Amino acid sequence: MSKTKDARPGFEQALTELETLVAQLESGDLSLDQSLTHFKRGVELTRHCQSILDDAQQTVEILSQGVAPDAADDIAKPSGT
Repeated sequence: MSKTKDARPGFEQALTELETLVAQLESGDLSLDQSLTHFKRGVELTRHCQSILDDAQQTVEILSQGVAPDAADDIAKPSGT
């Protein structure tokens, strides 16, 4: 069974991981290589979270305009799922 849909973390999980990375970066205990790796992962997570928030905002805007809920589900599905 393929878990492609579950390959990317949900919003809360991504945010928790991002907070952990930031705390580790702020501690100053990481090597330069570790810091760069953490920073890159943080950028990926930030973009992922922003994408989820953008999709949620689009859904809210569609629903606020009176579009049928089923149509909003089809329109606001995250890309790649």
